[in-house]
Amino acid sequence: MDRSVVHSPSPLAIYKQMQEAVLRDDQSTLLPASLLHEKLLVETPFAPAGMRRYESREAWLSYYASAGAGLLVRFEEFRELATYQTADPDTIVVEYELTGVVRVTGVRATVTCIAVLRVEDGLIIYWREYQDIPTITEALSRQPENRA
Repeated sequence: MDRSVVHSPSPLAIYKQMQEAVLRDDQSTLLPASLLHEKLLVETPFAPAGMRRYESREAWLSYYASAGAGLLVRFEEFRELATYQTADPDTIVVEYELTGVVRVTGVRATVTCIAVLRVEDGLIIYWREYQDIPTITEALSRQPENRA
């Protein structure tokens, strides 16, 4: 009898893959489809009403394809500030900064976020992100400076 154990990637390994993916693709998402569990739950408590909860992989990807930040911003840098292990080995808490350029205006901005990441069967099943909404709003509405 084969007693070999197959280990799924840890939450930290999945988080590292997220970091790489958001910078790799022009139409990137922080939560790439290949890393998402079908029963994914995404929560963004500080987002505008109607954009705070997505209750499946399909719901998240549908939202992101139509209105997600990846369509508005080209991410240039993902800087990890801190990572915290929890009592649950499938869950970590992360602090990070994302820097990007708003596609239509060329405005460059950096936003700080904190998130809870839970993995099941090597895929992201839960992502709860606390975003700096005022900074995001300001960057998306700011006009580029005239360079005369």
